[in-house]
Amino acid sequence: DGVTEVLARRGDSLRDTFIEVPCSEDYDSHKRFEGCTPRKCGRGVTDAVITREEAERIRRIAERGLSLGGSDGGASILDLHSGALSLGKHFVNLYRYFGDKIQDIFTEEDFALYRDVRQRIQQRIAQAFGISAASLYLTKPTFFSRINSTEAKTTHDEYWHPHVDKVTYGSFDYTSLLYLSDYTEDFGGGRFVFMDAGSNKTIEPRAGRVSFFTSGSENLHRVEKVHWGTRYAVTISFTCNPDHGIGDPVL
Repeated sequence: DGVTEVLARRGDSLRDTFIEVPCSEDYDSHKRFEGCTPRKCGRGVTDAVITREEAERIRRIAERGLSLGGSDGGASILDLHSGALSLGKHFVNLYRYFGDKIQDIFTEEDFALYRDVRQRIQQRIAQAFGISAASLYLTKPTFFSRINSTEAKTTHDEYWHPHVDKVTYGSFDYTSLLYLSDYTEDFGGGRFVFMDAGSNKTIEPRAGRVSFFTSGSENLHRVEKVHWGTRYAVTISFTCNPDHGIGDPVL
């Protein structure tokens, strides 16, 4: 695995850590939006944007939603925007499948908190990269993930492969992850790993911690396999292209 350097330990409380890295050429094959498309690339970690208490409240939203379904394998997804929910080896549309019962699972306050958290992360990304928050648009897929040590049943469960977000999802320009559980306390393994030439830079999840980065191959990454326990996170991604923007979920 090469040399591992820990960028953020679980026990640290980081105000703002930011590391600039040279941009890849991935953005050149897409339409550029001046003042938004990355010219400054890098990765950041902060524990100062979302409180642990807010992260716990958001985790409860994820737990309630995922309790309605869940994958047969180790990785389950809940997307409040599209309604996609892992169920067995497939996905269902939460809103169509459960209809009005959804009102018993989620509240308006849940969606207001989700929106507020999304806005704060968007502001932080804009600040770190020196762009206007108004030039960023939420894009899909934006989703909760619940990962445990159950053996993979389909390729959807194989979350541990190295990948580049801009290659996987063309619309992504900036990716963020809000961690909703604690490394070594709630789960083992499951660290986030940036795969740089000659060394790996890891982030140990901690409830309320936000990591964010430009989505090109300057930030090739993977997630270690979870060995025990359950890891919760939410992936929130942004695009510079208004055509690929999506709205916040509404109940």
